[in-house]
Amino acid sequence: MKHTRADRALIEMLYREHSSSLLLFAAALTGERSRAQDAVHKVFLKLIERGGIRQAIDAKPYLFRSVRNAILNDAKARQRDISLDPEVAWFEPPNRDYTAELKLRLALQELTGDQREVTVLHIWGELTFSQIGEVLDISPNTAASRYRYALAKLREAMRMESPCARC
Repeated sequence: MKHTRADRALIEMLYREHSSSLLLFAAALTGERSRAQDAVHKVFLKLIERGGIRQAIDAKPYLFRSVRNAILNDAKARQRDISLDPEVAWFEPPNRDYTAELKLRLALQELTGDQREVTVLHIWGELTFSQIGEVLDISPNTAASRYRYALAKLREAMRMESPCARC
């Protein structure tokens, strides 16, 4: 399909605006930065090959859903799970509290997959519950409920004393 300069500019703008949050979401699902990057790049490559994103009503949830589908397709092809090393940083916050960051990453890993997806999409992906519902093919109320349960578990995990603190 032939695409216009406007299509290319839109794809480039979408990449600049959303690639970081898409990569974080993909990393949370795959557990590997390289697989996450591959999924995000595959989505944008398909957009370029197809000539744009005209078919999407709302581009942001469309991109997240496309990345999720790319990851699921890759997982089916691989037929194996690879977990994220809790020692690998997901993001680089200023004035890092390494202990709290590790505790949070471990707590995120303890969430169910459904709760972790919704949490990452809402906090780092900055998607609304309606958009999350569209990405995950669930109702906005289900997305909000999963998020509430996840936050409760994360709060509890962050309050708990680390077992190594007594070592």
